[in-house]
Amino acid sequence: MEQVSGVLSWTLSRVLWLSGLFERGAARQPRIMEEKALEVYDLIRTIRDPEKPNTLEELEVVTESCVEVQEINEEDYLVIIRFTPTVPHCSLATLIGLCLRVKLQRCLPFKHKLEIYISEGTHSTEEDINKQINDKERVAAAMENPNLREIVEQCVLEPD
Repeated sequence: MEQVSGVLSWTLSRVLWLSGLFERGAARQPRIMEEKALEVYDLIRTIRDPEKPNTLEELEVVTESCVEVQEINEEDYLVIIRFTPTVPHCSLATLIGLCLRVKLQRCLPFKHKLEIYISEGTHSTEEDINKQINDKERVAAAMENPNLREIVEQCVLEPD
């Protein structure tokens, strides 16, 4: 009887572990989200600033802590980026947000929903810009402009 109880206990713990309900599976979840966040950060850190010869990482417009990934379901993730413009009146903040969106839409290897925001309190018109860079129609219209598209392409181009 004791042997049957042991086998039953082992089987139950194995089923729970495999289903992700056991502590080991639940403890794995934050690590997976952290790995995905680092994957996102590696993609955006090399984006070039539209005005300066520096990357967004070098200017501290993006940092590892500005990326958050949440699981929506088993195959879909919510990626949230909060970037910080170099000055509160940065005229290119919308363009930086557009570059972030384009790069991630092209390069992320997993299914995702993308939300991009200016870090709270870091820009004088952050609400308006947040609406623009998260509006699909405005983003599509911006990318139809050949001059703007060329700037975005230069910014998101991977360095050699």
